[in-house]
Amino acid sequence: MSTRDFNGAYLLPLFSEIEQARADGAYRQLLAPAPASSLATDDAPLGAYAAAYLIRTSYTAGLAHADALRRLTLAGEVDPTSPWTLLRGALENFATGLWLLDGAGRAERRRRALSLWDEDMRNRNQHEQDTGHLPSGGGLSGAQRRAEIRAIADNLTLAPLAAPRTHQILLAAAPAAGLTALKVCAAWRAASGFAHGRYWPNLRASQPRAAIPGDDGIHTVALVIDEDQHRTLAEYCRIMLRRLQERYHARAQAR
Repeated sequence: MSTRDFNGAYLLPLFSEIEQARADGAYRQLLAPAPASSLATDDAPLGAYAAAYLIRTSYTAGLAHADALRRLTLAGEVDPTSPWTLLRGALENFATGLWLLDGAGRAERRRRALSLWDEDMRNRNQHEQDTGHLPSGGGLSGAQRRAEIRAIADNLTLAPLAAPRTHQILLAAAPAAGLTALKVCAAWRAASGFAHGRYWPNLRASQPRAAIPGDDGIHTVALVIDEDQHRTLAEYCRIMLRRLQERYHARAQAR
């Protein structure tokens, strides 16, 4: 699809936010929390498994996803699928950061952080088993790291850890950003459908431009982005990005 098929002006507010987060070809990192801040107090008993690390890496990953779409757009290389996939990744990243910051109470925020770390190390353990990798130099395996994480949760008498589900994270993060949870989830579902090559989002979130007959009597339909639907996803990303920045700075500064 050429740039003639794609206006994309609605992306400019998001792209402006992304450009402000860039400096000298790199993304400006969120600063580490001040020692006397609310976020540092949350993280104090978590040791190496701090929420701040997860928030900061989620933030940077979200910037990278959105910036990739910005660069594709500038290059005139926009296709019907990638814009959905990239903004889906950005939305999930920004929502995860908000979810970690806005749990109801310190115990819940710690449980969320440890749950995400636990899932991270479960995935690491799976990769280690797939590849036969063993940590060298006395390093701990993913399974051993999980045991450490579970021990911290037990010592803090937290509610049971549970693998975070993206849908649940979005449902919780959307209201924290002043958004309607079901509308955010609807946009995310469409984006996920494109990311996984599903059939239904082509009917619900694309615009047909041409039908090309084939020799077997089957027509191939040329589709382009339905900008009206993609616009809402871009706006949700922009709002969550801004809210994540504001909320992080408020909680990471000294009281």
